[in-house]
Amino acid sequence: MRHVNIPIFIPHLGCPNNCVFCDQRKISGCISFDESGVKAQIEEVLSTLAPEDEAEIAFFGGSFTGIDRDLMIRLLFISDEFVDGGKVKNVRCSTRPDYIDEEILDILSEHHVKTVEIGIQSMSDEVLSASKRGHTAERALEACRMVKDAGFDLIGQMMIGLPGSTLEFEIATAKAICNAGADGARVYPTVVFAETELADMTARGSYKPLDIEDAIDRTASVLDVFDRAGVPTIRVGLCSGENLSSPKSVVGGANHPALGELCMGELIYRRICAEADRVISTTDPKGKTMTVYVPLGATSRAVGQKKRNILRLNEKYCKKHAINRIKILEISSIIGYNIIIDLS
Repeated sequence: MRHVNIPIFIPHLGCPNNCVFCDQRKISGCISFDESGVKAQIEEVLSTLAPEDEAEIAFFGGSFTGIDRDLMIRLLFISDEFVDGGKVKNVRCSTRPDYIDEEILDILSEHHVKTVEIGIQSMSDEVLSASKRGHTAERALEACRMVKDAGFDLIGQMMIGLPGSTLEFEIATAKAICNAGADGARVYPTVVFAETELADMTARGSYKPLDIEDAIDRTASVLDVFDRAGVPTIRVGLCSGENLSSPKSVVGGANHPALGELCMGELIYRRICAEADRVISTTDPKGKTMTVYVPLGATSRAVGQKKRNILRLNEKYCKKHAINRIKILEISSIIGYNIIIDLS
């Protein structure tokens, strides 16, 4: 069974805040919102699905629970029609920590909402202040607790490379999301969009955007935290699109069409090296074949974008330790970023 989100983007309608990094219109590709077209959008996606696919309506692109209350309820009634009709299984929405309260959660629970995604971004008050988020880390933790206590699945969204942030802050944020009971996470390395305050900060030199390698390194460390806690990362990086490939839209930061694959590949590379070093410390590797067993579907990540990982592994182990060759094989008995190495 394939799970399919049907995204309904509601750009910036529910958010009076002006976070320094934010331009939801560019991120979502939407510059306006037409309520009258929502049903048609859902039906169009449904028409492309196979009978066995499982669909979910996802209200994304802004702070759904902060929009005009009547509009929010009208949209939920539209989604009700598809869930009650058996065409869609359930609903999810994304919002901010400060737009979560008991009344809102009661409304969501009455309209088939299963998952609430919260844009936490950072658990450092220093970073939140520098990014003009308008809420504290404590408010984010409280929102997470309320969502879980109300019986919803919780997805924690965080960002890498915000103003004032460090790898240590980001690892702490990931751990806090795990400790809050999150059922999943999204990780977004910061992209600098044109006509945002962050773009002005970049131009003044008061903010230095992440380069791709820094983004890969820091994001891989965060993915490691989530993986070890058993919290799946359901997205790394913004969805690619024409609006993210134009220099008129993006002026800096970690913007790469395969960023997610690069970050996930970096983590599995680290895991391979750690296990290879352990095995080699007890075995003479000279002339042997190193077989790296990875989870099903993980071969491309293990090999890396443009063979990035396999080239590094050959350099590190074949040349340095005289290993004959390295093979990557998939087996079903391991999951996540776990690997097994056989040297024979």
